[in-house]
Formats: sequence, C-alpha cells, structure tokens
Amino acid sequence: MRAREAGLTVGHIQPGSNDAITDVEGVRVGHSTIIRGEGPLVVGEGPVRTGVTVVCPREGWAREEPVFAGCHRLNGNGEMTGLEWIREAGTLDTPIAITNTHSVGVVRDALIAAEFENNTDEYWCLPVVAETYDGTLNDINGQHVTPEHVREALVDARGGPVTEGSVGGGTGMICHEFKGGIGTASRMLPSDDGGWTVGALVQANYGRRCMLRVDGAPVGRVLTTERVPSPFEEEDKVRTEPGTGSIIVILATDAPLLPIQCDRLAQRASIGLGRVGGGCDDASGDIFLAFSNGNTGIPPSGLSGAPATVPTRMVTNEYMTPLFHAVAEATEAAILNALLAAGTVTGRDGITAHGLSADLLLGALDEARYLCARR
Repeated sequence: MRAREAGLTVGHIQPGSNDAITDVEGVRVGHSTIIRGEGPLVVGEGPVRTGVTVVCPREGWAREEPVFAGCHRLNGNGEMTGLEWIREAGTLDTPIAITNTHSVGVVRDALIAAEFENNTDEYWCLPVVAETYDGTLNDINGQHVTPEHVREALVDARGGPVTEGSVGGGTGMICHEFKGGIGTASRMLPSDDGGWTVGALVQANYGRRCMLRVDGAPVGRVLTTERVPSPFEEEDKVRTEPGTGSIIVILATDAPLLPIQCDRLAQRASIGLGRVGGGCDDASGDIFLAFSNGNTGIPPSGLSGAPATVPTRMVTNEYMTPLFHAVAEATEAAILNALLAAGTVTGRDGITAHGLSADLLLGALDEARYLCARR
C-alpha cells in the first residue's frame, strides 16, 4: 500500500496519475532484482539481496538529445559518477543507474557498453551511476551485479506505474531501521503556477528510528525497537550503526529549466528528506540529481557540425517557488512510499529488516499525534 492509498496526504499539491517520476512525459524506470540464497554469509556465494535500477530521462537515447541537469551534495559520504561533467556542461547524456556501493564500476561499464551497442560512432560516455550500501543484508563484497543485470534493467525501463520497495537497487536497503528501498512520487502544479510536473525517485537507505517523522509527527519515538526490532541490534553480525547508509534522490520535471535552475531544484530535495527525519548523519551519503526535459534540440556534446546556438526556454524566478514546494513534497512522499512498499526481508546471516506496514504506521501516527497534543 502506498502513502495515499493508506490515507496519508503529503503536502497540498496534487500528484500525477501514477504518483511517480514517470508522470513526467518521456521518463522511464526499469529494475533488475537479484535475490538468492539464505543463511550464513559466504563471500562470493551469498546470500544475495541486491540489484540495479535505471531512470531514462526521455524517450530514446539521451545522448541523441541531452537534457539540462544539475546536482546537490547534502553530505558526500557516497558516490554518483559523472557529476563533474554535469556541473561543467549542465547536461545529462546517459540514463541514470542506482545500485549498491561495490557495484558502481561494473554498472558504469555496462552503461558504456550499452551506448556503444546502439551507436558505434559514439566516441565517449560519462554515465551517471549512484550507490547506497546494502552490506547489512547482502553479500556486497561478492559483487553479484553483472552487465546482464544492467541490460535487463534497461530493457525493463518503461513509463506508467513504478514498482517500489525491495526491488532493483533498493532490494537490500534499510531506512530508519525498517526495510527501505525504491520509492517514487510526483506533483502536478496548477496552471496558475505553470502547470508543470515534478517527479522524484529515491533509493532510501538512511536514518535512525528515533528520527522518523510522518506528517510532522514523531512516529519513530512510538515505533521503538522494542516494538519493531532493528537489524542493527544484531551487533555480533552487523558492523555498521543506525544512521549509516545513504539516500539518492533523482528529480525530473517538464518545466523548461536551465542547468543552474536544476541545481536549485536538487537542493530542495533536502527539505523533503529533512521532513522525514534524515540529513544529519556523517556516515550517510545524501546526493541529489535533477534534470529537466522541458527544452528540446540540445545538441550532443562534441557533435561535429552542431549549430553555434540553439533556442532555449527558462522558467522565471517567480515561478521557481511552486517547483521548490513540489520537489519537497514529492521527495517526502517517495520516501514514505519506499518504506510502505518494502515488506520484511531476511538477508545474510539471518539478519532481518522488518517492513513498515500501513496499519502499523497509521496506528503509530495516531499515538504520536496524541502524545504531541498532550504537551
């Protein structure tokens, strides 16, 4: 059950038809999920709870018609490749992939191979690959993500509803000491505010239980580890602590933004993350990327014979405010959707990350609001 289906309304802006990043026309999402084995960890053999998720910014190959993009680092204890060129040129030329920390290299290489398979004249490629750590549940040092999984995710990429939770890159992730993973949401601005759509997709693998907030209520103080066990309590098996992890946020919009405006959009994902209770841990990599496919005709980098200039459009600053609100709401809702969709997963050494069900969350929300009212 997703947040809205459970009766949880985040903010005041209406979602798109899918309440997903794919509500931005042309954006597609695909997953490849790897689940096998159980019991004690044997490096190279499993158990395996991992995968890869891809986000394609527009129909066709982005290298043929790049999109303007920008990024923001809230905390840099993580990785997203390709950001230096985005900061320099302001364009995104490839799909975005998200996986586990120790599979970034193979996923990056596989994206390059996929580019060359479809365009033998392409002479260079700087793919964007992001990561969060799934070693609490997964044999992360076994590096089980292969180029075949990347191709599988690319083939799976499509518009419409997006599978969430313990899927793709989110398969082995933990969020606020519950099972985490992939989540998505969207917001559609009214015509008076521009009528544009903003979508968010997160790979949520961050946070302490005590910090979890929903609709402003401190539900993490109610859903203590005495009520719902935390995987980090198994100290003989887990070397990391609560708050260790990361979150990747991918933002898409059809608003015609320039690269610097995409930077500004990416910064506002911090607001949505903060509302849920994240963003304050040194050991968390919180990295955000925003792209706009609202401009067309941007020539590929290094293309011989490209025109000297191309016409572009931009949103005026007055209309950035509604977009900022949409980003914050979509990010917050995407995190809640990831939590509610993930279910309970047992990984290596029998370590279990318990899912946050809608009934459990709603009960805790009522209790947290009651406690706040009594103060």
